[in-house]
Order: sequence, then C-alpha cells, then structure tokens
Amino acid sequence: MATTRERTRREPHRTRLIGGPGLLLVWLYGVMVVGAVSRSAYQIATEFDRAPLAYTLSALAGVVYGFITYTLVRGGETARRAALVCCAAELVGVLTVGTWTLVDPSAFPDATVWSDYGMGYLFIPVLLPLTAVYWLRTARPRRAGA
Repeated sequence: MATTRERTRREPHRTRLIGGPGLLLVWLYGVMVVGAVSRSAYQIATEFDRAPLAYTLSALAGVVYGFITYTLVRGGETARRAALVCCAAELVGVLTVGTWTLVDPSAFPDATVWSDYGMGYLFIPVLLPLTAVYWLRTARPRRAGA
C-alpha cells in the first residue's frame, strides 16, 4: 500500500470536486446509481427474457453512474478528467438510446433508464451529463500565477 507521503508526491494537492455544485452532482448521481442498479437488478432477475437489451443497458447505465460518482468523490485532476470522459460517454449513450427508442420502439419492449432521453426519470439522464460536463470544464483548478 502506498503511504500518505507517496500519494502526496504523486498528486500533491488533490482538488475537491464535491464542493458547491459538485456536491449536488454527487447526490444526483448517487440517486441514479440506486435507481438504475436496483431497477435493472430486479428486471434481470425476474424477467430478463422479456427485454434483455433494455435491462442490460439499464445495468450499464448504473455502472456508469457509479463510476462517475466515485470519481467525483475521489477528486483530483485525474479523477476530474475521468469523470469528464465518462459524462461525455454517458451523454452519447443517452442520446443514442433515446433516439433509438423513438425511431424503433419495437427494439425496446420495456423502457431503459435512457429511453426517450430519460423521460421516466424526469429527463435527469440527459440533463445530468450536460450539467456535469459543463461544471467539470468550468471547475478546473486555477494555477498559481495564472
């Protein structure tokens, strides 16, 4: 295990990502983790054969939400960049699945977290990554002397 001194040498002053609006993002992503994972776990366990693609995509959404929550709580520049990449990927997923569910509803006999751009979740699945990407890009730490 790395000692505190070794960790400090690698990332001397980890910037917090959960201050201000970041705290709200962590809370919302945490709620989405619980919603997506619990919903998909129940559906996969009880009726997977009904809509395997939809339930698998909901489980994937829960994993993505969990990773973003972790990176926001972890903090630091590396975590901020990882969260930014994951939020961008999440947004692509929401837009892709949302459009797919509108163009070919028969492909999804049951809704996913990202169906209809997250309408079943009050459009939070499409608004959350947009907000997170904006905040992560604007909340970059300022360099001394810049």
